[in-house]
Amino acid sequence: MKKFFMKAVSVALVGAMGLAFAGCSGKSNGSDASQGSDASAAQEQFTIEKGKLIMATNAAFPPYEYHEGDKIVGIDAEIAEAIAKKLDLQLEIQDIEFDSIVTGVQAKKYDIGCAGMTVTEDRKQSVNFTSTYATGIQSIIVKDGSAITDFDSLKAGTYHVGVQQGTTGDIYISDELGDDRVERFNKGADAVLALSNGQVDAVVIDNEPAKSFVDANKGLKILETPYAVEEYAMCVNKENEVLLNKINAALEELKKDGTLDNIIKKYIPAN
Repeated sequence: MKKFFMKAVSVALVGAMGLAFAGCSGKSNGSDASQGSDASAAQEQFTIEKGKLIMATNAAFPPYEYHEGDKIVGIDAEIAEAIAKKLDLQLEIQDIEFDSIVTGVQAKKYDIGCAGMTVTEDRKQSVNFTSTYATGIQSIIVKDGSAITDFDSLKAGTYHVGVQQGTTGDIYISDELGDDRVERFNKGADAVLALSNGQVDAVVIDNEPAKSFVDANKGLKILETPYAVEEYAMCVNKENEVLLNKINAALEELKKDGTLDNIIKKYIPAN
């Protein structure tokens, strides 16, 4: 009996020690799991500020983005808002110079750049682009009665062209005509004002803003022949593929359920 009792005590002690070690091991695993959970939470934050989607734009580009009182509205603003809701984020829009958008996204000051921006090879070296969400047309604005009737007549003369600095209109026309014939402005509206005042002979700008500017300024018209056709996308920091993929997935859903088309039709009614 004593021998049996001693064995029983030995087994009990070993079992207790095993439980103690298991308890220590369990505590360690709990800590690791907590650390893993923290790491997972950190990975889930795919924007600069948790819970926010910070968008850089240039709100002087109707109907894509413009001020309505203190609020920035337009196609891009509404599409970005719809994407933010899909990602359970609050949208914050910051109005900056167009030429600073790509560099700002590259420097991680903003999560996305969304400003009627065309995908170009030069920009793709600095940022990634989402799938396209709209098609744009570069148009030429001239004064009524102008001798400029199409791009060929514009190119053949010695005419000077106004553009918004950093836009594809700036890039394209500078390549075609040379910098000495291009006058750059911070805003498209400033370029159009220069045309009205006779400082330039034409303005190259996206077609939808061109319509708004011509409606607001008598004596101007848009040439019938488009200068260029392009597609718009949002730009994202090259290191943030998680956000890029999430935006692309959201855009796909917004295309399928008709939200994207409805937003565009709201601002650009079918003729």
